[in-house]
Amino acid sequence: MAMTGLLTTHQVQDLLKVDRTTIYRMVEAGRLPAIRVGKQWRFEADEVERWLHERATLAPLERRLRAPDEPAPDGLRALLPLECAQMIQDAFAEALDVMMVTTDMDGQPITQVSHPCGFFIALMQDANAVEHCVGTWKQLAAAPAIEPRPSPSEIGLLCARGLIRVGNALKGMVLVGGIAPERWPPSDDRLSELARTFGADEARVKASTKGVYRLDHERLARVLRGVQRVADIFSHIAMIRQGSDGTPLPKE
Repeated sequence: MAMTGLLTTHQVQDLLKVDRTTIYRMVEAGRLPAIRVGKQWRFEADEVERWLHERATLAPLERRLRAPDEPAPDGLRALLPLECAQMIQDAFAEALDVMMVTTDMDGQPITQVSHPCGFFIALMQDANAVEHCVGTWKQLAAAPAIEPRPSPSEIGLLCARGLIRVGNALKGMVLVGGIAPERWPPSDDRLSELARTFGADEARVKASTKGVYRLDHERLARVLRGVQRVADIFSHIAMIRQGSDGTPLPKE
């Protein structure tokens, strides 16, 4: 459906199928661009349409990231309050202006991807595309570096991970990504190859190469500190929930 002009809050509610409070929270978080007209919010129709398209594109990924009904009792998914963890991750991703996701040590995500970049979204149009991401995330778990370090992902962007420790055990990782390397974008041939590999539309992939996060050395260093900070927060939460002696806390 083609939309033009400015939309009211009520019109956006109908389109996004969310309540008014959610709309205002999205505006405050910067997730949905809005304009003040007197005392009312108005929304650019093309921005709302872009948001709808983005959500539709990420639907296969979000279905893949849903939690299993019975997580392992000693796994990270069971040790973290996922709604709270998602909010913390979302806030850090927006503040650092990078993508972020939390996984177990097998690269299996336990949160939704926060603040995805346009290039990542362009590639995530096929339900199987996420398997390529999980493969990259699993490789990061095996990397020997203890501190977060940037390394190239399968899609050519840089990513890094902060390790989540609970006691002496590694339970998972917080990953940042969507960061453009110095030599970006890739060649047309490489972009075509990526589109075929991920089952994505080639024209859209080539048109989305500006949709990445470009960081200078200072900002990159800040991101690397930030991802480990989030991992440390999750480690602390998981340790409290598990109990200092390594056994699960009793349910109230």
